[in-house]
Amino acid sequence: MATSTANSTPRRGRPRSFDRDTALEQALRLFWEHGYEATSVADLTTAMGIRPPSLYAAFGDKRALFEEVVARYRATHGAYAPRALTEEATARAGVARMLREAAAQGTDADHPWGCLVVSSTVNCTSPEVTAAVRELRNANVRALEARIRADVAAGHEPAGTDPAALARFTATVVQGMSQRARDGATRAELEQVAADAMRVWP
Repeated sequence: MATSTANSTPRRGRPRSFDRDTALEQALRLFWEHGYEATSVADLTTAMGIRPPSLYAAFGDKRALFEEVVARYRATHGAYAPRALTEEATARAGVARMLREAAAQGTDADHPWGCLVVSSTVNCTSPEVTAAVRELRNANVRALEARIRADVAAGHEPAGTDPAALARFTATVVQGMSQRARDGATRAELEQVAADAMRVWP
């Protein structure tokens, strides 16, 4: 007797009934607006238009989804900062551009105000999530310090410049601008902050 192959063919899983990229963007905006702690799985599934089993199947748990959201944010909305430092000829020019673009990005009405990496883990009770995002911010400071140090060595900045102090100052300005944006500061107001900050540079 011939063996039927009808039952031996592996069944394919049911196709997802949602667009993963669109759902991820919805999760990004929710975490951006409310933060990690205040965003529940129920909030996420409602905003993403999916059921909990679909969320877990596509993204893993809430923490894994947040990690993917942060990576997406850094590659899209937050990409202006490393791009400015990479594309401009000097650290000074890169920082000036970065601060101007932070003023524009932070107050853009097309998405939540401020910076997701700065604000999303405020009051977060997960030490692992908090530590991971903190390390991203600290890595940004170290990268800026290295860029400034290279400019000092190349003679683009005065020999007495303290790269670490200048990098910490710049990071503090950026994080403060994010909070001011969330408090309703206008783009013009933040652009003035950016201009004032550049006057501190040696």
